[in-house]
Amino acid sequence: MKVRDIMSAKVVSISTDDTLQTVSEIMELGSVRHLPVVRRGELVGVVSQRDLLKASLSSIMGIPADEQSFFLAGVSIGEVMSSPAVSIGPDASVQEAAGLMAERKIGCLTVLDDGKFGGLVTETDVLRCFAESQAAESSS
Repeated sequence: MKVRDIMSAKVVSISTDDTLQTVSEIMELGSVRHLPVVRRGELVGVVSQRDLLKASLSSIMGIPADEQSFFLAGVSIGEVMSSPAVSIGPDASVQEAAGLMAERKIGCLTVLDDGKFGGLVTETDVLRCFAESQAAESSS
């Protein structure tokens, strides 16, 4: 099976200028853990819930609760994103994607098709693919 078969092609992207607070709200409302980050239409990185958590915890230690929201609204994603994004092609195998994520200890890969952003493949996509293929083998 290929990455194109399991990736999410319809993905909301964010800007390097968006704030921690805005992106946290987008992730919570959309129930997503990874978002591609773009600058002037070009993919420049990825931000994950883990990136947000690390930045938030280190930034708000010792700050009173009423000031935390104000502070987080002032931190841009460009300061905390993972850059450059680790990418894979849509015709790569799912096994290759799984190996790359495990090797880099990351939860998603951006999918580049002829140098253009085409979507995201996450560890959940990969696990679902492997689970479905195991279930199919067990039932035959």
